Amino acid sequence: MFNKVIMVGNLTADPELRYTAQGTPVANLRIAINSKYRSGEEFKEETLFIDVTVWGKQGESCSQYLSKGRQVLVEGRLQERSWESDGQKRSKMEIVANNVKFLGRRDEGGGGGSGGSYSGSAPQEASDVEPF
Repeated sequence: MFNKVIMVGNLTADPELRYTAQGTPVANLRIAINSKYRSGEEFKEETLFIDVTVWGKQGESCSQYLSKGRQVLVEGRLQERSWESDGQKRSKMEIVANNVKFLGRRDEGGGGGSGGSYSGSAPQEASDVEPF
């Protein structure tokens, strides 16, 4: 099987950094991806909101250097997370990042190339992390 996604979007909030019980850093990001399409004679715009999990030193770097509005390129894999809340089964899709590239700020016209990137390996299991 092949499971790889690459997305570019803007952070909707500052990254949230936490640590697992074993002391592994994990950062949670949420990115907004805007796209335009034509429907008949009109142009419409839609926004996708995607949750991203970033592990280890890469997560710490994201927490330290990224902030709301910053544009990022995220490369990783899709993962479905399931849990039960108030007797209801819930699930969501998210990206587990392998690489996060820091791009331009929103007020820089979405330009690329500024900032840096970090590549690292994400743990295969994330069973001790609660969904939010």
